[in-house]
Amino acid sequence: MHVGFTDPDPVAERLQITLLRAAGTTRRLALTLSLTDTVHDLARGAIARTLHIADQTEIRLRFVELHHGPDLAQAIRRRLTQQQE
Repeated sequence: MHVGFTDPDPVAERLQITLLRAAGTTRRLALTLSLTDTVHDLARGAIARTLHIADQTEIRLRFVELHHGPDLAQAIRRRLTQQQE
């Protein structure tokens, strides 16, 4: 799927950089965390659509498996099973 994004206009890019520099550490961190949450949400949504999974726990476990490896995902699965017993 082609979204159609292009490189920003140089004037707009300079303005954005100026605004980010002026924003301060707290605001930049908030923006970074917000963007990270958005990317994670999009990734989990893609996992759900691609693998036809409705269960949110399983979607999150697949995310962990893809991004952090099957060993960690399996360890989390075991811990969740132990907590349910």
